[in-house]
Amino acid sequence: MRVKEILRAATQAWSPAMKHPAYLALGTAAQQLDASFNTSAALEIFEMDFADTSMDMKLRGTLPTSNRFHSLIWVAFDMEVKGSSGRLIGGSESGTVSVFSPDAILSAGEDAVIGQSNKHTGPVHTLDYNRFQSNIIASGASDSEIYIWDLNNFSNPMTPGAKFIPFHCVSCFYHILASANPSGKAIVWDLRKNEPIIKISDHSNRMHCSGMLWHPEVATQLLLASEDDRLPVMQMWDLRFATSPLKVLESHTRGILSISWSQADPELLLSSGKDNRILCWNPNTGEVIYELPTANQWCFDVQWCPRNPALLSAASFDGRISVYSVMGGQQQHSTVDQISASFDTSDPFGTGQTLPPLQVPQPSVETTIIPPLKKPPKWERRPVGASFAFGGKLVMFESPKVAPQQQPIPRQVHVSQVTTETEFLQRSAELQATLQSGSFSSYCHGKIRSAPSDAEQDIWRFLMVNFEDEARVKFLRLLGFSKDELQRKVSHHNTRYIRGERGKLTDMDGLISQALLVGNFEAAVDLCLNDGRFAEAILLSISGGEELLKKTQQRYLHRQTNSLISSVVTQNWRDIVQSCELDNWKEALAALLTYANPEAFAPLCDTLGARLQAEGTEKHCLQACLCFICSGNIERLVECWTSQRDCSSPLELEDLVEKVMILRKSIERLRSGEVCVQSSALTEKLIQYSSILASQGSLSSALRYLPDSPDQVHTLIHIYIVTCSVCVCVCLCLCLCVCVCVCVCVCVCVCGCVCVCVVQLPENYTPSAPITAPVMGFSAEAPGPQDRVQVPPGAPQEPSIQVRGHDVRAHQKSLCFHHHNSVFEKLTLMTGFVLQGHIYELPLQQTKRKLDDASKRLESLYDKLRDQALSPSILGGLHEISRCVGGRNYQQGLEVHTQVVSSSNFSEISAFMPVLKVLMTIANKLAV
Repeated sequence: MRVKEILRAATQAWSPAMKHPAYLALGTAAQQLDASFNTSAALEIFEMDFADTSMDMKLRGTLPTSNRFHSLIWVAFDMEVKGSSGRLIGGSESGTVSVFSPDAILSAGEDAVIGQSNKHTGPVHTLDYNRFQSNIIASGASDSEIYIWDLNNFSNPMTPGAKFIPFHCVSCFYHILASANPSGKAIVWDLRKNEPIIKISDHSNRMHCSGMLWHPEVATQLLLASEDDRLPVMQMWDLRFATSPLKVLESHTRGILSISWSQADPELLLSSGKDNRILCWNPNTGEVIYELPTANQWCFDVQWCPRNPALLSAASFDGRISVYSVMGGQQQHSTVDQISASFDTSDPFGTGQTLPPLQVPQPSVETTIIPPLKKPPKWERRPVGASFAFGGKLVMFESPKVAPQQQPIPRQVHVSQVTTETEFLQRSAELQATLQSGSFSSYCHGKIRSAPSDAEQDIWRFLMVNFEDEARVKFLRLLGFSKDELQRKVSHHNTRYIRGERGKLTDMDGLISQALLVGNFEAAVDLCLNDGRFAEAILLSISGGEELLKKTQQRYLHRQTNSLISSVVTQNWRDIVQSCELDNWKEALAALLTYANPEAFAPLCDTLGARLQAEGTEKHCLQACLCFICSGNIERLVECWTSQRDCSSPLELEDLVEKVMILRKSIERLRSGEVCVQSSALTEKLIQYSSILASQGSLSSALRYLPDSPDQVHTLIHIYIVTCSVCVCVCLCLCLCVCVCVCVCVCVCVCGCVCVCVVQLPENYTPSAPITAPVMGFSAEAPGPQDRVQVPPGAPQEPSIQVRGHDVRAHQKSLCFHHHNSVFEKLTLMTGFVLQGHIYELPLQQTKRKLDDASKRLESLYDKLRDQALSPSILGGLHEISRCVGGRNYQQGLEVHTQVVSSSNFSEISAFMPVLKVLMTIANKLAV
């Protein structure tokens, strides 16, 4: 691609590679005239300003000269030492060799000519310099003259050998000088011995040498070019085998006028010939890899730019200096006959007569497509390179350097594994080995020993207890409540008991006796309560009947300031959790471990943990983590832990994943099934954890921690375990709706009550585990009728701490809710359809969060249905809503919902009715 151009009939020389920016020196060419017949001569320096989009080059300096030039070179003499621009050496048609200062020419100063010599008797056709000693210059003239010049002592040149053949070109390499004559013979000189060492001759005798170059890298190889039209070739000679050419490059159809070998890439060789072509060769293969667009005139000189190896310049006989780039790619090129275009149709000698149209050639425009360079140049090819790939792989490549005549060696690519997180990988490998072997207790023991703080030790102790028997009892011990310690304190207190003296009868005793004599137990109880005799009042109320006993208990508890006693009797643990002082969180958690039934245990622990987490301090968040471990709530554990710990580093993230995976395995152990956790916070951390593992090369381990695919259809499994002193009921409800709504409800009771309801299931359905559940829960697999139903741990089995119900018969009613099976089935189908069938098809993350919250809040509805705590009017409304949902009539369902809310006690329905409205609104929006 042509980038710059100037109209000059001149010889050319590029500035050395150290000169910035690049300059092009032009000396008026000898034996050439332009259209104006100007006979003056000058030495000009142009700057390559590529910021200027025009084709013109900027003239930076000019020096008039008395002679025109056959040859011109720019050497880097004294550039490193003195910081100058080097030297310009020109060979003129009068035999003068002149040395110029580029700095003086650029600054338009005086003394631009540093030295001149008239040693040559004929025109100086060729100049060359030693690339390893820039002060050594060789010149060759037509009268068999070769001089070696030292710029440090320019007045005394030396000459190798004697005059016997007129030389056309010379070339220097180290202390070796090569010269060639037009007859095709070349002589190689040893300048240290001042004598020829080898002669090269073409046996065809048709070789008319027009150019000679040394190989840039191989010191024994020499290139000769022939300008004879009968033999337009270039011959590659190796001085070690000088009997015949090593290689012959043939593509020109007429003689070759100029050659230039790229110092940046030995596989790029330029040649210009009388056939108006400029070719770029790969001398190793003999292939033409690029052809430059040219005009209709011969190009007598081509040169590579040392500063920018992609640039080259070409001087043609039509008075044009063109600068090209071999990196221009494919393009269309239009050429015009400039000589014809320089004359118009008028008489050029000013007669005013119009010439006949046929006598003046019209400018012809030719359009050709220039293909790009066939191979990337060496400066664009990286000799070595490295790149990081997925999986922590480091890919490195190298291009071995080989001799030009050797077979190319295949490029080598090395793939290595880079590991930067050694401790992280070690801990991850230990965790993976533990998950596969199942040695969770020993793993937790090791974590307890290496824990950096007491809070970290407590967390691992709680996690370890999940894999042991009598977990609740051991949780109590970790909280500081031990059975043995309590027994010791009670024994010590009993030894100090001293029996008091018997008091005298009072008037109050007489009144109580009179009330008992007449059978008025209620009056006797009132007297005892007013006198502070609470034990007597409780004993007397038992004889007065169930109603009096209940009334007495309420009056007693109302007077007590200890809420624990009230909660133990009334089984109202939610008030304890919601109102207790957070400094007494251990006592509150111990009460839940002792008395809460498995169904209510997890929500109560989550409530206590949420209160601790809301305080925002690190201490309270660590305490909240213990509550979430007890409840088995992985999602809340992740949220609480990440709220106080920066999990961006690999080791911090490893701490979190270890706790999550161990807790998950403990839940799977209790359920005998896999647990699927749907948590955005956990998913984000697991993806980050897998990415770090993958970047360290542990791809197989990374795949194990990736979250489940969102396309998988998950099942909502509710496991309800209700215990009492007489009857144990295990109820398993599996609900799914994809295209066909399905519900299976199985209730198996020890007392013999069995209720089964089945709707068609999809053939390819596979149930998955629930999100969270109490740690003390049972396996999701219901026992068969012949097996003894296992009683859940419940309260610790200690005779000293037993709670006796005031009415055992109240607990002997059937715990199976088959009376409300229809409405519960339909509502479960509705929620299961909306939540599970289409939750992963929703485009908005906000809607998904609403459904996740709805699935948790619907637990209160299921609780009220099981406990038969809903009024008939609300049950009727729920029946009507389920019927509307079954018919996909969500608008009518919303109207019924509004009626139920307006006509019912809001405190009775506030926990679940807003959720039903949200679900119906989303279902209506999705048109499902």
